[in-house]
Amino acid sequence: MAPFGDMLEALGAGAAIPGVMGVGPGRTWDAVVATHAPSLTGHSVTFVALEDGTLVVNEDVPDGSLTPVADQIEEMVSPPYRAAAARGEADVWTAVAEKVLIVEIAELSADEVELTVVDGERTLTIGDDQDERALPALDALAEEHGSVAIHAERVDGDTFAVDVFPL
Repeated sequence: MAPFGDMLEALGAGAAIPGVMGVGPGRTWDAVVATHAPSLTGHSVTFVALEDGTLVVNEDVPDGSLTPVADQIEEMVSPPYRAAAARGEADVWTAVAEKVLIVEIAELSADEVELTVVDGERTLTIGDDQDERALPALDALAEEHGSVAIHAERVDGDTFAVDVFPL
């Protein structure tokens, strides 16, 4: 789950200021927030907010404990989005979030899918294996671009969060 790992890594990036302290431009987020979440446990958490407001959480956290973080994020970005949060001082959590597309892909055993189309050449990787099958939800997204790389990561069941990178 690389995108979540990247997000958590960004939360602990330190005090370097891009463009000022010899650091190149960093990743941009749709929301960066800090909020008080007294019942949220652990040191970090990742989650996806679906369009209907459902929070799909990767870690075991008490029911409702993530609500203050999600509410703060949703003042800046509406669902669906992918987010990561890390505990700071006491009960203050810092979180980053980015908009994400949500699609349904049935009958896949792998948790990650990569689809690239370059100059009409289509390459599909499901898990670690190359595959030739059609995936209508991803193929439709690819058709919107000439050349594109698409990464889909399982959120829950047949629900996948999708990143689209036009080439």
